[in-house]
Amino acid sequence: MSQAAVENSAEPILLRQQSDGVHTLTLNRPRQYNALSREMLSSLQSALDEIARDPEVRVVVLAGSGPAFCAGHDLKEMRGRPDKAFQKELFEQCSRMMLSLTRLPQPVIARVHGTATAAGCQLVATCDLAVASRGARFATSGINLGLFCSTPAVALSRNVARKHALEMLVTGDFIDADAALARGLVNRVVTEAEIDRAVAELAATICAKPAVAVRAGKEMFYKQLELGLADAYAYASEVMACNMMTEEACEGIDAFLQKRAPAWR
Repeated sequence: MSQAAVENSAEPILLRQQSDGVHTLTLNRPRQYNALSREMLSSLQSALDEIARDPEVRVVVLAGSGPAFCAGHDLKEMRGRPDKAFQKELFEQCSRMMLSLTRLPQPVIARVHGTATAAGCQLVATCDLAVASRGARFATSGINLGLFCSTPAVALSRNVARKHALEMLVTGDFIDADAALARGLVNRVVTEAEIDRAVAELAATICAKPAVAVRAGKEMFYKQLELGLADAYAYASEVMACNMMTEEACEGIDAFLQKRAPAWR
């Protein structure tokens, strides 16, 4: 029986769970260290497209089952189709999924344990926030196989300083969780026993904020990064003026002035 058949006869390769406004997506190819096969990319894309339309979802958590968060692309699948057309379509498919994470209205938290390598490290960098266990390790290790991690470089270079990013890309060396925290790749580092609680607390903090402000804020954050300084301020001013017109902003300001807790819708 083929590997794909074995996977299809068992659990889904992407597990989904929703509770209290938090939708958890768990990569579920533990024997393959959650490698991003075409099927996995398609499953993630479908889930993200659905979540984007669901107002009940306030936060998304991206996790991995088994010993690793994500080992990157499925190298066996890639070598099985060596033609350029297949390779280009695969990386375009992956890039569409990564862009969907950024464009998703809801903030996405990566729950990182074990290793996050190549496109797995790209996943961490692409998620809006990341909580890592103390034993997590990160690398853009394609260079060790003769393959520069070009697509992971896009996300990595937008998270960490250029010299740190290029060092990871040209050496393929691992960095530990503390180094990832110091360089800005993750937000928090906790013990393995604490990671679920830390992720839940961060998600709950976001869920407690007004949804309209969070959604508009995430969109604004990424758009202004691609603008020049003057254009960024002009765009931010427009977004802020529109935000001031919302019921949530009016209620929040009134509650602050009246020294009471806001009553969000």
